Amino acid sequence: MNSNARHTPDRTRSAIITIIFTVFALTLGDAIIKGVSASFTLWQIFFLRSAVVVPILIVALKFSRWHAPIWPKHIGWTVLRSSMLTLMWIAYYASLPHIDLSVAAAAYYTLPLFITLFAALFLGDTIGRIGWLAIVLGFIGVLLVLQPRIEDFNGYALLPVLSAILYALAMILTRSRCQSENVLVLSLWMNLTMLLTGAVITLGLMLAQLSPQVIEGQEFLVGPWSAMGAKEWAVIGILSVAIMVGSIGAAYAYQNGAPSTIATFDFAYVAFAVFWGIVIFQEIPSVVGAVGMFLIVFAGMLAVRSKKA
Repeated sequence: MNSNARHTPDRTRSAIITIIFTVFALTLGDAIIKGVSASFTLWQIFFLRSAVVVPILIVALKFSRWHAPIWPKHIGWTVLRSSMLTLMWIAYYASLPHIDLSVAAAAYYTLPLFITLFAALFLGDTIGRIGWLAIVLGFIGVLLVLQPRIEDFNGYALLPVLSAILYALAMILTRSRCQSENVLVLSLWMNLTMLLTGAVITLGLMLAQLSPQVIEGQEFLVGPWSAMGAKEWAVIGILSVAIMVGSIGAAYAYQNGAPSTIATFDFAYVAFAVFWGIVIFQEIPSVVGAVGMFLIVFAGMLAVRSKKA
């Protein structure tokens, strides 16, 4: 018992470092995708990125200390989880060419609020007063960040919120139906789903032969693939590392640290997104938007703490 207690702080520290590095890598990858959205299509990124990652994960499963089979224990739940996460990334990435990265990140990090709600609905968790306060504050924060007005409403601003809902549902499914699955297996099947999605939609767009008028302004979603040179492959390489870090690092962090503690540091995503938005895209948040981001982060921390209590 004493020996385990001595090692727990070390695992917690490594978990915290891992989640911070994970969200740093993910926000960098998201910033790169926003930056290259004018030259790549989303489906090209999906296909090529996962085409790089899948063989690496298969080799890791075969030769790592786990020696886990590639086939998941619960194929149906794993496929459903992978589909939810794929749709989550589609919704999030589709918003990036149209809204600031910091706004997308803030809207996306309403996810602890949805996790709190869905845990109460599907797992019987109790929300409590603090949990309800967090939900209200988070909703106010989203309104301040998005500042919706009927005359200039941008539907793309709702896509990160949709992605947060999908991610929250996937995490509830992970906790309730996929707990016994190997982390690398879950990552592999998520990337296989993204690979297949990229291939099918690319083929569908090729067969559809959309007119230039339809494609104009929507190249990121329905445009043709870009030619691949050294620069383009370097971008895909960076994005492949980012998605591997994101899919494996977060799982490691939550397995080796208290969820309430790790989730708090997970909110570094918003800070890194604001940083990349300023440095790369010169996106300076408004005062009202900054207040909204703070409220969302604070509400998420409250939601996590209320579940701990």
